[in-house]
Amino acid sequence: MSKVVVLDYKAGNLTSVVKALTYLGAQSTVTADPALLRDAERIVLPGVGHFQTTELLNQTGLTAATRAAIAKGIPFLGICVGLQWLFEGSTEAPETPGLGAFAGLCERFPQGIRVPHVGWNSIEISPDSRLMKGVPNGSYVYYTHSYRAPVVKETVAVTNYGGAFTGAVERNNVMGAQFHPEKSGDTGLTMLRNFLAMERSC
Repeated sequence: MSKVVVLDYKAGNLTSVVKALTYLGAQSTVTADPALLRDAERIVLPGVGHFQTTELLNQTGLTAATRAAIAKGIPFLGICVGLQWLFEGSTEAPETPGLGAFAGLCERFPQGIRVPHVGWNSIEISPDSRLMKGVPNGSYVYYTHSYRAPVVKETVAVTNYGGAFTGAVERNNVMGAQFHPEKSGDTGLTMLRNFLAMERSC
């Protein structure tokens, strides 16, 4: 049974994420204690709402503990704001730094389109993605967000809404999904199942 530490920084949709992980046979521990990351097998950072809420990760020591866990090769998955946190930051809260695992800033969708972007949209998937393995290209996933991450070389799923943005990203053991896999039916469950099957990268 996979053991997953789910980070609680008072901004995540924890219940639905834990429910999905449990359905897939994982054992989840929800915590804000950075000490529990030392022995984690996998880490998930869900998130909804304002980017500034991620400042609590710095205040509680979870940012430093996450860096250490990633350096040890522990698979890490950020969801929604959790994905945005993996980048350098967001124009939603310029004073709050992201983890900086991926280059670039998250920005608000351009004027002239409806914000937030809520509902089902399709993803264009990189064929070599481990996170999205087994997901058919063009599959639909569920989004709800007002800010988006840029498309970078590590992007493995792209969605178009007011232009292209990162739907999912991965490099070695660090991964993220802007969409909500726990609300994306079989596609989301396949992605989570792939994450649970990941082994340490070092």
